Amino acid sequence: MRMTLLRLSRAATAGLVAAAALTAAAHSAEAAEAADTLGSAAAAQGRYFGTAVAASHLGETDYVATLNREFDSATPENEMKWDATEPARGTFTFSAADQVVNHAQAQGMDVRGHTLVWHSQLPSWVGGLGAADLRSAMNNHINRVMGHYKGQIHSWDVVNEAFQDGGSGARRSSPFQDKLGDGYIEEAFRTARAADPAAKLCYNDYNTDGVNAKSTAVYNMVKDFKSRGVPIDCVGFQGHFNSNSPVPSDLRANLQRFADLGVDVQITELDIEGSGAAQADSYARVVEACLAVDRCTGITVWGVTDKYSWRSGGTPLLFDGNYAAKPAYDAVLSALGGSGGGGNPGGGTATCTATYTRTADWSSGYNGQVTITAGSEPIGSWAATLTFASPQRVQATWNAVPTWSGNVMTARPSWNGTLAAGASTGFGFTVAKNGSDAAPVVGGCTVS
Repeated sequence: MRMTLLRLSRAATAGLVAAAALTAAAHSAEAAEAADTLGSAAAAQGRYFGTAVAASHLGETDYVATLNREFDSATPENEMKWDATEPARGTFTFSAADQVVNHAQAQGMDVRGHTLVWHSQLPSWVGGLGAADLRSAMNNHINRVMGHYKGQIHSWDVVNEAFQDGGSGARRSSPFQDKLGDGYIEEAFRTARAADPAAKLCYNDYNTDGVNAKSTAVYNMVKDFKSRGVPIDCVGFQGHFNSNSPVPSDLRANLQRFADLGVDVQITELDIEGSGAAQADSYARVVEACLAVDRCTGITVWGVTDKYSWRSGGTPLLFDGNYAAKPAYDAVLSALGGSGGGGNPGGGTATCTATYTRTADWSSGYNGQVTITAGSEPIGSWAATLTFASPQRVQATWNAVPTWSGNVMTARPSWNGTLAAGASTGFGFTVAKNGSDAAPVVGGCTVS
């Protein structure tokens, strides 16, 4: 095929180039029209939008439907860690990780590899090795795992969480640090480059999202690596946020200073505890920070649904336990420049709106009514989210079936889901104020 192409006339070659340009333009136009999911909207911005994937949930219909519809990158949540891939020295098992990789590839998703060298989730045999044996085992583990997936992984978290929290900027105590010294990180990266030269090689850590002592220690390591030709292509910022550790105001500046070193930056494990408008605003600010940095190549949220999150009590993800899109989802999609969908499993253009009215009020409580109105197309079902102020409690609902994630209620029709274009229905509820007279925040209406 190569020899045939080389013999094409210049005119024919020019025709091929023109056709390719037209095809690319058509694909670009299609992508712009289809930017109604997280993955498509991110792709239109030249980024990916991924999620952590657990092999054990790939048999659940709603999990798979949401994963396949919304995301274009997958990170095995636990399946590639050392205890999962090499539970006994020299004995490698890849079946669970293969499930994730095979599913992602079948859907056209990229895969991030997570993680090769980490102090946690190590099988017990690793910590008992002497220095020489540990060095051999580390390099063999990198070679065997990367070798198994050679050519299939976009980016690898080669070393994970190697620095201490706090203001010291010191390395974390671990079998690798304690027995091999500071040089183990460089050695791991050099071994990884040889194992799969095409894969992007990343350092990944948490509490490094803003400019602080820990992130500066990582910055200095990356700067040193780049100056000496140590192969490092990207830095991952995990992005685990809550009220005690909010999104830092200097996130963008921090991402930019790393990018200025000549590495890509990625948000790798994003989850933000909370609900409603506050959570939505925090998610939007993270997306906006990434989009403002040319070398921020993508964002991965750490899970598909709140119910399987490692921080499930904090409801930190974009979909609730019933796979309904939360206000944070809408905020992320909007920040990415996308529109429509709202998490609509059918992927169509049908829409709905939700408006709230207080219909009765007394000293200890009130009644509320939410009116659901279909857009310009008929809908078969709907879901609306409302965030109630603590310590209010909903005592009763009617004409809807509620489910809860913290203080966020997702209401779905009990009988009144089907609406003609422009038609309306509604549901109501009684709230015990418990000292708070605040109105609930309507997160929006989604067609489901």
